[in-house]
Amino acid sequence: MEKEDIRKSIIESLTNKSTLKQKVFDNTLKAFNTAKEILEELSVTFNKELSKIDSRVHLEYMDNGMFGAQLKVAGDLLIFSMHSNIFEFDRGHGIWKTSYIQADKTASYCGIINIYNFLADSFKYNRMEDLGYLIGRIFINKEMHYFVEGKRQLGFFYNNFGKDILEKRALMEIISLAIKYSLEFDLLVPPYDAVKLASVDQISQKIQFSKLKTGKRLGFRFNSDDVTVDSE
Repeated sequence: MEKEDIRKSIIESLTNKSTLKQKVFDNTLKAFNTAKEILEELSVTFNKELSKIDSRVHLEYMDNGMFGAQLKVAGDLLIFSMHSNIFEFDRGHGIWKTSYIQADKTASYCGIINIYNFLADSFKYNRMEDLGYLIGRIFINKEMHYFVEGKRQLGFFYNNFGKDILEKRALMEIISLAIKYSLEFDLLVPPYDAVKLASVDQISQKIQFSKLKTGKRLGFRFNSDDVTVDSE
């Protein structure tokens, strides 16, 4: 390839692909900012009701900067994280079988918003080895079309991609389902053999700060945990 052809190819790639990715990034950031608004609104709304029942049980919203936000729901912590990069799916992904992507391959470039579920105490007591779960992730493309991969009702079929726009109402439903799932996803007692030995440091830390490694389903491994979408 001649030098001039290489130069033109670089300019064309910058013009087309970089512009496309910037559009996807802008859409994802817009959706993430809307998600932050929803989280704050939900905390206010639910706290009004919860204060009449038990003041100790409440929701607490925190903005963690441009790419992060969290919602404490009683003993659970939902962390929302927008990735700063734009992704394309590997060739084995089911998204390539949809008529929408087959008609326009550039629609496959997506931004991602991840939703993690941690125990609130993991952060309160700085238990750095505690485990959290990715319970859902939202994919958003250049046309603001979206789909969700996740646990239980958070998992939508790929065929919805290209049909629906990610508006505030849809985000509200996704976030509400994430909250519902985290509350139903209980902390299980680990198997005896997994915790029968402890070092002096571990037990000292436990006494002072409750720092023995903790996480929902600690010590257990389910087949459904190896995939993104399941039917739990």
